[in-house]
Amino acid sequence: MTAQQAQAAVNQFISDYISDRFTADQAQLAITGEVWQVPLILAYPTIGSLGQVGFVLVSTSSETILSHTPFDEIKQAGLRLYEANRDAVQTHFS
Repeated sequence: MTAQQAQAAVNQFISDYISDRFTADQAQLAITGEVWQVPLILAYPTIGSLGQVGFVLVSTSSETILSHTPFDEIKQAGLRLYEANRDAVQTHFS
């Protein structure tokens, strides 16, 4: 499995379980070489990334999600990033 495939698997996972403002960032191969570490970020169209909110670990041999930051933690981190950037986000979409 390539880094792009791991990122795509995480984006499908996000689509199934989390809000549409979250997306997978670039996958990095773990030191062990057995998992892809894929950061989750909060992002808005044309604004870009507001920051990282968690991570997902994906098997290098399949599209299996091995673990992830708990959904509540992801959503809370996203809310904090949104609040810190509220003016920029609201200005851009007004």
